[in-house]
Amino acid sequence: MKTDPRFADFVANRGDALLRYAYLLAGDPHDAADLVQEALLKLRTSWEKVRMKDNPEGYARATIAHLHLAAHRLRRRERPSWDLPEAAYHDVPESGPDDPLWLALADLPRKQRAVLVLRYYEQLTDAEIASVLGISRGTVRSQASRALDKLRSVLPAADRSIP
Repeated sequence: MKTDPRFADFVANRGDALLRYAYLLAGDPHDAADLVQEALLKLRTSWEKVRMKDNPEGYARATIAHLHLAAHRLRRRERPSWDLPEAAYHDVPESGPDDPLWLALADLPRKQRAVLVLRYYEQLTDAEIASVLGISRGTVRSQASRALDKLRSVLPAADRSIP
């Protein structure tokens, strides 16, 4: 099967943006790369249909979100270590391991985190988020509300940068 040069151009132009999006959802660079790779494989198989529509990137982002929320993605990545853990392990970004907002986001359930990423990073409306995640608008609003309540309760007032 010969690769369509438009698909290669799409991956070259939008691959980094998709990887950043997946990283915000997954919170781990390795999981993010896996999500993007799997989504691009799915996009490649349906490229002829998707390219006829106006938004192949939207299809890729929706696929990444669905893959992230899928049950088989709930497995935990093993991290071998010589030392026994003294406390729970939390994934943190390399740029700010002590960032309380990042730690609070990492503790949110996957669906709540996905809703917040889609709302505040992607700036999607409730209807668009519902469409991407395959849930109702009411569920989007309740998940966002619960997530924001949890963030407000665990973050010190001085560190809050959430609405």
